[in-house]
Amino acid sequence: MRYRVSHRTTYSYDDDVSSSFGLAHCRPRDLPWQEVASRSVTIDPLPGDLTDDVDHYGNIVSYFHVTDPHVQLTIDAVSEVTVLPTVYDEDALAQPWELARPILNPAVSRGAWAATEFALESPKARHVDAAHAYAAASLTPGRPIGEAVTDLMHRIKTDFDYDKTATTVTSTVADVMDKRAGVCQDFAHLALACLRSHGMAARYVSGYLATRPPAGKPRMVGADASHAWVAAWIPGSDQWLAFDPTNDQWAADRHVTVAWGRDYGDVPPVKGVIFTEAKRSTLRVAVDVAPLEDYPEG
Repeated sequence: MRYRVSHRTTYSYDDDVSSSFGLAHCRPRDLPWQEVASRSVTIDPLPGDLTDDVDHYGNIVSYFHVTDPHVQLTIDAVSEVTVLPTVYDEDALAQPWELARPILNPAVSRGAWAATEFALESPKARHVDAAHAYAAASLTPGRPIGEAVTDLMHRIKTDFDYDKTATTVTSTVADVMDKRAGVCQDFAHLALACLRSHGMAARYVSGYLATRPPAGKPRMVGADASHAWVAAWIPGSDQWLAFDPTNDQWAADRHVTVAWGRDYGDVPPVKGVIFTEAKRSTLRVAVDVAPLEDYPEG
């Protein structure tokens, strides 16, 4: 599928901001299953410095510094992307999940060294006992990797409610386990804690999900949002099985990948520092992922 992705982030303040420093993960990655035809980031007010770089994980990061006084800051990211479903190695998926532990099995695959970092605990995906115990029901001895990961995905979707009011950006895996509710970011961190606490390597993926309207209804522009899912390492093939516990499905041609890291803290869409006397601020985010044919040429 070919998409036009628009992601607008707007900060408003009740007093002048004299200087804004920020970084944004808003540009989709070029990947074997994802081709990026174009991608741009524009910022208003015009920054004195806007530079793109590539981080430790290969993600594109936009750094900016706005020096003109402002009471509103807008970051607009627009991309055109083609996404294909990933074809996985069925034999690799049939391996026992225990082999997908690069720290315990460093010689199992040539890519084990690169996966090792993603088997370790990270700040937002702590290996709490409750998550370890929850995962054990899916990670039974000798179970195939693909089957075990998919079962965990099914159970998270069944056992946890999607509730925007249940958690905040500071909520922990323990909080999510206790409330049995959260949003996509929470379910991704939970899945990471479940897999990593048993030694498996898995990474946090940030991106977008194209929504499909009910039959006969038009798409609602702006109805999409930033999304998060997980990718579990598959030894042998050195592929990563991308799965979406929020929607109970493997990531496919509706998932646009922007960045990945250990957890949300590595790849927030936008973060930064401001210098101001403002007492209040508001944040508005609007994301739209539309099939490219919705936008006529010219």
